[in-house]
Amino acid sequence: MPNSEELDQNQDNEMMYYVEEQYIINTEKFVLLCFITMGLYGIWWIYKSWRFFKQKEMTDIMPAARSLLSILYLNFLFMKIYDYSKEKGYNPRFNSYALYIGFFIVNVLSYLPDPYWMVSNLAFLFLIPPFKALNYAKENTEGLLITEQPTFNGRQIALILVGTLLWGLIILAMVFGEEELQY
Repeated sequence: MPNSEELDQNQDNEMMYYVEEQYIINTEKFVLLCFITMGLYGIWWIYKSWRFFKQKEMTDIMPAARSLLSILYLNFLFMKIYDYSKEKGYNPRFNSYALYIGFFIVNVLSYLPDPYWMVSNLAFLFLIPPFKALNYAKENTEGLLITEQPTFNGRQIALILVGTLLWGLIILAMVFGEEELQY
Protein backbone atom coordinates (compact mmCIF):
# COMPACT_ATOMS: atom_id res chain seq x y z
CA MET A 1 0.00 0.00 0.00
CA PRO A 2 1.42 3.40 -0.90
CA ASN A 3 2.28 5.87 1.83
CA SER A 4 0.63 9.28 1.98
CA GLU A 5 3.58 10.99 0.28
CA GLU A 6 3.32 8.62 -2.69
CA LEU A 7 -0.44 9.20 -2.83
CA ASP A 8 0.09 12.97 -2.91
CA GLN A 9 2.56 12.59 -5.78
CA ASN A 10 0.21 10.28 -7.70
CA GLN A 11 -3.19 11.88 -7.04
CA ASP A 12 -3.37 13.26 -10.60
CA ASN A 13 -2.90 9.78 -12.10
CA GLU A 14 -5.99 7.85 -13.20
CA MET A 15 -4.88 4.58 -11.65
CA MET A 16 -2.25 4.05 -9.01
CA TYR A 17 -0.07 0.97 -8.73
CA TYR A 18 -1.83 -0.58 -5.72
CA VAL A 19 -4.56 -2.17 -7.85
CA GLU A 20 -3.60 -5.80 -8.43
CA GLU A 21 -3.00 -7.18 -11.89
CA GLN A 22 -6.26 -7.65 -13.77
CA TYR A 23 -6.78 -10.85 -15.74
CA ILE A 24 -9.24 -10.48 -18.57
CA ILE A 25 -11.01 -13.22 -20.50
CA ASN A 26 -13.12 -12.76 -23.61
CA THR A 27 -16.90 -12.91 -23.64
CA GLU A 28 -17.06 -16.42 -25.10
CA LYS A 29 -14.96 -17.83 -22.26
CA PHE A 30 -17.04 -15.93 -19.72
CA VAL A 31 -20.27 -17.36 -21.17
CA LEU A 32 -18.89 -20.90 -21.22
CA LEU A 33 -17.60 -20.69 -17.65
CA CYS A 34 -20.85 -19.20 -16.35
CA PHE A 35 -22.98 -21.78 -18.13
CA ILE A 36 -20.88 -24.82 -17.26
CA THR A 37 -20.69 -23.81 -13.57
CA MET A 38 -24.42 -23.06 -13.43
CA GLY A 39 -23.80 -19.42 -12.65
CA LEU A 40 -21.13 -19.84 -9.98
CA TYR A 41 -18.47 -18.27 -12.19
CA GLY A 42 -20.73 -15.22 -12.44
CA ILE A 43 -20.59 -14.89 -8.66
CA TRP A 44 -16.78 -15.10 -8.88
CA TRP A 45 -16.80 -12.35 -11.51
CA ILE A 46 -19.02 -10.22 -9.26
CA TYR A 47 -16.54 -10.74 -6.41
CA LYS A 48 -13.55 -9.82 -8.59
CA SER A 49 -15.38 -6.72 -9.85
CA TRP A 50 -16.14 -5.51 -6.32
CA ARG A 51 -12.54 -6.26 -5.33
CA PHE A 52 -11.30 -4.16 -8.26
CA PHE A 53 -13.44 -1.19 -7.21
CA LYS A 54 -12.38 -1.60 -3.58
CA GLN A 55 -8.72 -1.34 -4.59
CA LYS A 56 -9.28 1.36 -7.21
CA GLU A 57 -11.29 3.60 -4.90
CA MET A 58 -9.49 2.61 -1.68
CA THR A 59 -12.75 1.87 0.13
CA ASP A 60 -13.43 -0.52 2.99
CA ILE A 61 -16.22 -2.48 1.28
CA MET A 62 -16.30 -6.26 1.66
CA PRO A 63 -16.29 -7.79 -1.85
CA ALA A 64 -17.08 -11.33 -0.63
CA ALA A 65 -20.14 -10.18 1.31
CA ARG A 66 -21.35 -8.08 -1.61
CA SER A 67 -20.94 -11.08 -3.89
CA LEU A 68 -22.79 -13.48 -1.64
CA LEU A 69 -25.51 -10.89 -1.11
CA SER A 70 -25.45 -9.87 -4.75
CA ILE A 71 -29.22 -9.68 -4.85
CA LEU A 72 -28.86 -6.55 -2.68
CA TYR A 73 -25.75 -5.05 -4.29
CA LEU A 74 -25.73 -6.09 -7.94
CA ASN A 75 -27.52 -3.00 -9.22
CA PHE A 76 -24.94 -0.79 -7.47
CA LEU A 77 -22.15 -2.78 -9.14
CA PHE A 78 -23.79 -2.39 -12.54
CA MET A 79 -24.08 1.37 -11.99
CA LYS A 80 -20.41 1.60 -10.92
CA ILE A 81 -19.35 -0.31 -14.01
CA TYR A 82 -21.57 1.82 -16.23
CA ASP A 83 -20.13 5.08 -14.86
CA TYR A 84 -16.54 3.84 -15.00
CA SER A 85 -16.85 2.52 -18.56
CA LYS A 86 -18.61 5.68 -19.73
CA GLU A 87 -15.76 7.70 -18.22
CA LYS A 88 -13.33 5.61 -20.32
CA GLY A 89 -15.27 6.20 -23.54
CA TYR A 90 -17.33 3.01 -23.75
CA ASN A 91 -20.17 3.65 -26.21
CA PRO A 92 -22.58 0.72 -25.89
CA ARG A 93 -25.10 1.58 -23.21
CA PHE A 94 -26.95 -0.70 -20.84
CA ASN A 95 -29.67 -0.13 -18.30
CA SER A 96 -28.42 -1.18 -14.85
CA TYR A 97 -31.92 -1.51 -13.43
CA ALA A 98 -33.23 -3.63 -16.31
CA LEU A 99 -30.23 -5.97 -16.10
CA TYR A 100 -30.62 -6.28 -12.34
CA ILE A 101 -34.35 -7.02 -12.57
CA GLY A 102 -33.76 -9.53 -15.36
CA PHE A 103 -31.03 -11.25 -13.35
CA PHE A 104 -33.29 -11.42 -10.31
CA ILE A 105 -36.34 -12.75 -12.18
CA VAL A 106 -34.41 -15.42 -14.06
CA ASN A 107 -32.79 -16.58 -10.80
CA VAL A 108 -36.22 -16.87 -9.17
CA LEU A 109 -37.20 -19.26 -11.97
CA SER A 110 -35.00 -21.86 -10.24
CA TYR A 111 -38.08 -22.66 -8.14
CA LEU A 112 -39.93 -24.02 -11.17
CA PRO A 113 -40.43 -27.80 -11.41
CA ASP A 114 -38.22 -30.10 -13.51
CA PRO A 115 -36.96 -29.38 -16.16
CA TYR A 116 -38.15 -25.75 -16.28
CA TRP A 117 -35.87 -24.65 -13.43
CA MET A 118 -32.93 -25.03 -15.81
CA VAL A 119 -33.82 -21.72 -17.45
CA SER A 120 -32.46 -20.06 -14.30
CA ASN A 121 -28.99 -21.10 -15.43
CA LEU A 122 -29.24 -18.38 -18.05
CA ALA A 123 -29.24 -15.56 -15.49
CA PHE A 124 -25.59 -14.92 -16.34
CA LEU A 125 -26.74 -13.45 -19.67
CA PHE A 126 -27.63 -10.29 -17.73
CA LEU A 127 -23.99 -10.03 -16.62
CA ILE A 128 -22.61 -9.87 -20.17
CA PRO A 129 -23.13 -6.12 -20.87
CA PRO A 130 -21.45 -5.06 -17.59
CA PHE A 131 -18.73 -7.70 -18.17
CA LYS A 132 -17.91 -6.22 -21.58
CA ALA A 133 -18.06 -2.65 -20.27
CA LEU A 134 -15.73 -3.40 -17.34
CA ASN A 135 -13.23 -5.16 -19.59
CA TYR A 136 -13.25 -2.17 -21.93
CA ALA A 137 -12.76 0.28 -19.08
CA LYS A 138 -9.90 -1.72 -17.58
CA GLU A 139 -8.19 -2.01 -20.96
CA ASN A 140 -8.47 1.76 -21.41
CA THR A 141 -7.22 2.76 -17.98
CA GLU A 142 -3.71 4.10 -18.03
CA GLY A 143 -1.36 2.53 -15.50
CA LEU A 144 -3.46 -0.56 -14.86
CA LEU A 145 -1.64 -3.86 -15.34
CA ILE A 146 -3.82 -6.01 -17.63
CA THR A 147 -3.20 -9.60 -18.71
CA GLU A 148 -5.47 -11.03 -21.36
CA GLN A 149 -5.86 -14.78 -21.00
CA PRO A 150 -5.72 -16.37 -24.48
CA THR A 151 -6.44 -19.83 -23.03
CA PHE A 152 -8.12 -21.25 -19.96
CA ASN A 153 -5.95 -21.46 -16.85
CA GLY A 154 -5.74 -24.58 -14.67
CA ARG A 155 -8.53 -23.52 -12.30
CA GLN A 156 -10.82 -22.72 -15.18
CA ILE A 157 -10.13 -26.11 -16.79
CA ALA A 158 -10.93 -27.79 -13.45
CA LEU A 159 -14.22 -25.84 -13.32
CA ILE A 160 -15.05 -26.94 -16.85
CA LEU A 161 -14.38 -30.59 -15.99
CA VAL A 162 -16.40 -30.53 -12.77
CA GLY A 163 -19.20 -28.55 -14.41
CA THR A 164 -19.36 -30.98 -17.33
CA LEU A 165 -19.61 -33.88 -14.89
CA LEU A 166 -22.41 -32.14 -12.95
CA TRP A 167 -24.32 -31.29 -16.13
CA GLY A 168 -23.95 -34.92 -17.23
CA LEU A 169 -25.38 -36.14 -13.93
CA ILE A 170 -28.28 -33.70 -14.13
CA ILE A 171 -29.10 -34.78 -17.66
CA LEU A 172 -28.89 -38.45 -16.68
CA ALA A 173 -31.23 -37.85 -13.75
CA MET A 174 -33.69 -36.05 -16.00
CA VAL A 175 -33.57 -38.69 -18.74
CA PHE A 176 -33.83 -41.73 -16.51
CA GLY A 177 -35.91 -40.16 -13.78
CA GLU A 178 -35.58 -40.67 -10.06
CA GLU A 179 -37.27 -44.08 -10.02
CA GLU A 180 -34.75 -45.75 -12.31
CA LEU A 181 -31.70 -44.29 -10.52
CA GLN A 182 -32.76 -45.67 -7.14
CA TYR A 183 -31.54 -49.13 -6.18
